[in-house]
Amino acid sequence: MDPIEFRLPHTLQRPQATTNNEPVTHSAGPIVTGTSVIAFKYKDGIMMAADCLGSYGRMSMFLNERRLLTVGDSTLVGMSGDFSDYQHMRHTLENIMTQEYDMDDGQSMGPKSIYKCVSKIMYNRRSRLNPLWNTYVVAGIDKGEKVLGYVDYLGTTYETPTIATGFGQHLALPTLRKLVEGHEDEITEEEAVKIVDRCMRVLFYRDSRAISKIIRGKVTAQGVEITEPYTVETNWDIADYVHGYGF
Repeated sequence: MDPIEFRLPHTLQRPQATTNNEPVTHSAGPIVTGTSVIAFKYKDGIMMAADCLGSYGRMSMFLNERRLLTVGDSTLVGMSGDFSDYQHMRHTLENIMTQEYDMDDGQSMGPKSIYKCVSKIMYNRRSRLNPLWNTYVVAGIDKGEKVLGYVDYLGTTYETPTIATGFGQHLALPTLRKLVEGHEDEITEEEAVKIVDRCMRVLFYRDSRAISKIIRGKVTAQGVEITEPYTVETNWDIADYVHGYGF
């Protein structure tokens, strides 16, 4: 009689043996993403804003995502790109800040140090051909100096009075440059809020990966403050005059 062979579920598909000659593969692109972040300097500090949408491909899936993060006492970080890589960066920064606190040496990392830390992490991952699919905006006040810097997934960095990521580089940055640059020390907080709402409104109109629900953050000498999500007022009256809109 032939022997009876019992095959349990976990033995139906045996794992294939791997060889050292096979290439190492990494994530080829982001999955759940957030779009533009805008930031600029004003009289009392730095203002930053982002919408609350997390897009799964072209699907508007998550409508209450926060892409602004407080790091330390005087640093605000905004993110565009993949949410899972953003979570990795957030946990990394939290661990670094915890280690700094545990040292209890009377020193703390300011915005400039955090900006350099983020840039080094991004460049290191790029150099290992496994980049974090994000763009970061780092803002803060370091010993009375306003710090506003940009870091992309290649580790490219620069500092400027006005910054926008994603589609904001095309749709919001021209407005920011026109209204802000050269007037950073004259713009009040009320005027800064109006500029934020204006830019985010344009992004909602023109960027299919944006929504009108946004959060706004600011960094001043008193510290970091992030608002609760709110909706930017919009006006679609002109839509009736667009050929093909409606019935």
